[in-house]
Amino acid sequence: MTRYQIAVDAMGGDHAPSSVVDGVKLALAEMNDIEIRLCGPASALDACRDDRVHPVEANEVITMEEAPMLAVRKKTDSSLVKAMLEVREGRAQAVVSAGSTGAVLAGGMFRIGRIKGIERPALATVLPGQKGPVMFLDVGANVDCQPKYLAAFGLMGSAYMKGVLGIENPRVGLANIGVEAEKGNRLAKEARELMLRQKGYCFAGNVEARDFTSGEYQVIVFDGFDGNLILKYTEGVVSTFSGMLKEEFTRNLRSKIGAMLLLPGLKRFKARMDYREYGGAPLLGVDGAVIKAHGASDAKAVCSAIRQARTMLENDVVGKIRQGVGKMAQDENEGGNNNG
Repeated sequence: MTRYQIAVDAMGGDHAPSSVVDGVKLALAEMNDIEIRLCGPASALDACRDDRVHPVEANEVITMEEAPMLAVRKKTDSSLVKAMLEVREGRAQAVVSAGSTGAVLAGGMFRIGRIKGIERPALATVLPGQKGPVMFLDVGANVDCQPKYLAAFGLMGSAYMKGVLGIENPRVGLANIGVEAEKGNRLAKEARELMLRQKGYCFAGNVEARDFTSGEYQVIVFDGFDGNLILKYTEGVVSTFSGMLKEEFTRNLRSKIGAMLLLPGLKRFKARMDYREYGGAPLLGVDGAVIKAHGASDAKAVCSAIRQARTMLENDVVGKIRQGVGKMAQDENEGGNNNG
């Protein structure tokens, strides 16, 4: 039986190490083809004894307040850096961490390294859409982008959605202020031309914000500045809407009775919106599977992130991105055109 080796940062997240350890236990019970290389202090490692858990002692922790690049460079005995080095040195193929986003980005780029041909890795997130999940990328790794970065983001997002979520031919859209070819700033126009010339994924053209979650697109490409704004705005809208809904449903007796009647549907809706089901945000473009779990992850969310990493490995998403990069460069040189 194939055993997937996954390095887990025991000290990442708001509720570490308890939530991480409990999440590892859930994952081991659910998946019999994984082994965990758990990185952290002895106290955390002792709490997770199992034949399929390989302890990697790490006595430093990178906190949310530290400068990510400096911390990754200096704290070589931290749980996050040790997890990254497990992949770089071949003892693991994937990393899961709920720690500092900046540190995960820096660690992935400089402790694992980029896939050859990928200039900028992208942080992605999967959100619920009207007809299924939708991936947004980049959502914060690259504030300033060049057109070729956005073209590569489309490739990476397509490979992930096909390999991990089983979407056969994901439609990739480029975020813009209009669907017409002449719309947008210089970055959007040049990126669109590059994306049209490649044949490695289904580029479906420009997409406006109101259509991001319509179901017509499975991957939406942004530069990291706009992607991060959209992501946080979306989180804010969901939070505000949930609060307003709760307020209305508890306003009086009639509202409470109505809420009880709607309860089954509301529970289904909540489950569709639950970030814990999706696991975490993949860092695509680095030479290994890296999953950044939500900082507030509980055991269920950590287990989902480990499952997500396992699925990336099973479907060789990193390998598919490697292959696609070479093909995309060839298409660009040939001036090809896809039929998205």
